Amino acid sequence: MSTMGDGTRAVRAGLPEPQQFEPTLPGPAFAAHFHLSGEPVGPYTYGRDTNPTWTHLEHAIGELEAPGEPVETTVFASGMAAVSAVLLSQARSGDVVVLPDDGYQALPLVREQLEAYGVEVRTAPTGGNAQLAVLDGAKLLWIETPSNPGLDVCDVRRLVGAAHAAGTLVAVDNTLATPLGQRPLELGADFSVASDTKGMTGHGDILLGHVTCRDPELAAGVRRWRKVVGAIPGPMEAWLAHRSLATLELRIDRQCATALTLAEALGKRGGVTGLRYPGLPTDPSYPNAVRQMRRFGSVVSFVLPDRERAERFLAELHLVDDATSFGGVRSTAERRARWGGDAVPEGFIRFSVGAESPDDLVADVERALDAALGGS
Repeated sequence: MSTMGDGTRAVRAGLPEPQQFEPTLPGPAFAAHFHLSGEPVGPYTYGRDTNPTWTHLEHAIGELEAPGEPVETTVFASGMAAVSAVLLSQARSGDVVVLPDDGYQALPLVREQLEAYGVEVRTAPTGGNAQLAVLDGAKLLWIETPSNPGLDVCDVRRLVGAAHAAGTLVAVDNTLATPLGQRPLELGADFSVASDTKGMTGHGDILLGHVTCRDPELAAGVRRWRKVVGAIPGPMEAWLAHRSLATLELRIDRQCATALTLAEALGKRGGVTGLRYPGLPTDPSYPNAVRQMRRFGSVVSFVLPDRERAERFLAELHLVDDATSFGGVRSTAERRARWGGDAVPEGFIRFSVGAESPDDLVADVERALDAALGGS
């Protein structure tokens, strides 16, 4: 399947060989145990270890992460379960782990846990490849690019090269880009990790995550961690996720195109500052993004003058849900500072572009900005 287009691959990924009178995508296997006489060998023994519905989904995600290559994918109950599985399965007391200091909001919680286990954690910003300066002696480098919510992009190849030269493993959080936007394993990373709650499943109704590795030994460590902590997805969630992958290219292409259109419109508005979108040629992230990304994501960020006007902007939107998360078919936006923990201004807006008609969505944003900023 390595020569197929993204849309064809997304539609066909992970489907079993056709069986007469059987569904093309078998329904979810609801099973805590399986028939198992004699020695416990075989693919399915107990529901915390393996499930055929997971298997189909894991094969599908693997085909998207590294078309035509042998990789192993492990699916989890959430994105944070996947993140934790990599970090906590690899790091031991006395090891050094490098994290971004501008990454996903829950990363500081993981840092606290790592430090409680005796792991030294160093941090540096995503932008400017600043993590290079703190790599010395590290066991694992964690990259998040584009970063959430600041949308900075680092040079993954350069960071991987430096890390591997020093014997450091590299994991890339690819949640915002999805494998259709960026393939971390092709860029040299050891782990590609994502919250599939976001763009991969794209409907805002499933919690899911995954880890994909080329190295079977690294994959085995991640899979063992899932077994030990029991961070397994339900079969219904896994089946729904696989079904949702079929529309991945359709969704991502619409969302990315509209995100660029929206960013261009926002760039012409007075009262809007701090505009970021990696696909804008004027964006600081663009030089790195254009070298390693095939699509630039659905998220646009910008800053309104203060909290009050940001809140009014959100309240005036008709086609956009005031909600957290991103990557869904329905546009969402939020004043990110309401959560605390992110180093952003009070008026900072993270806007996730959905699959609405572009003209309608941009018009809705323009009208809401007029109401919030007085037509500036």
